[in-house]
Amino acid sequence: MSSPYPSEPYWSTRGVTEYPPVEVLPPPSMPRQRVWLHVLLFLLTILSTMTVGGAMFAAGLLSILTAHEFGHYFAARWYGVPVSLPYFIPFPFSLFGTLGAFIRMSPRIPHRRALFDIAAAGPLAGLVLAIPFSYVGITLSAMVRKDALPGNVITLGEPLLFQGLGWLAHGSLGENVDLLLHPLAFAGWAGMFVTALNLLPIGQLDGGHISHSLFGFRSRQVALGIFGSLAVYSIIGQNYTWLPLLVLLFVIGIRHPPSGDDGSPLGQGRTLLGVLMGIIFVVCFSLVPIRL
Repeated sequence: MSSPYPSEPYWSTRGVTEYPPVEVLPPPSMPRQRVWLHVLLFLLTILSTMTVGGAMFAAGLLSILTAHEFGHYFAARWYGVPVSLPYFIPFPFSLFGTLGAFIRMSPRIPHRRALFDIAAAGPLAGLVLAIPFSYVGITLSAMVRKDALPGNVITLGEPLLFQGLGWLAHGSLGENVDLLLHPLAFAGWAGMFVTALNLLPIGQLDGGHISHSLFGFRSRQVALGIFGSLAVYSIIGQNYTWLPLLVLLFVIGIRHPPSGDDGSPLGQGRTLLGVLMGIIFVVCFSLVPIRL
């Protein structure tokens, strides 16, 4: 079956990109949800995250993930796009005790404004909690000499935003001083990591949706550039932190499909917010997030 949406724009004789008229089909209705399954997965994720980092860590991280997913959920409902409740993924054998959460949503997004709003709502909602959790957790963290750290400590990369909050809380640390993170600070750091991960402008990630809303079909060039850069870095630097994600994105798809109406104007306000989302990605991103 052919798609009702165009994959490429027309080019007019005036050099302006024009999109052909499309038949925007109404989104299909979402199958009846099994609420008990969502509740069960959430309870199991509480247990798995508590096993890894304790009650304070679990409460902080799950609050951030819940805010993120319900940001998407309510934005989708606002535009009448069928969407499921969040599915949480318990995984006690990972660093965070979970592989995150996701929602199921109709792929038929009516226009690029809706695509942008739904994508941006999640990271913004999660970051509203991740920032204060990080700051409070950092103030509760212990300053220790690096040579006094136990041998099994995991060193975390510090994104610019986390560094800034650390400076506000403790000022400039000495060269031989490090922070032994409080569980709430670790939850905030994990929230920033998840935010940056989702804002990668590739495929069906939140950043991919935002990039397509901003740049249209040219977003594929952005996606291929970021994907290729991470792949080259992983190979040359022999750092395979990003390899599982790159493989997953390659399987799912690097390019973003069109929305129902890619020719509709995004507006100056959303364009400026898109720039802000790019800045959020930069300050939350760490090229080497974890050093064992």
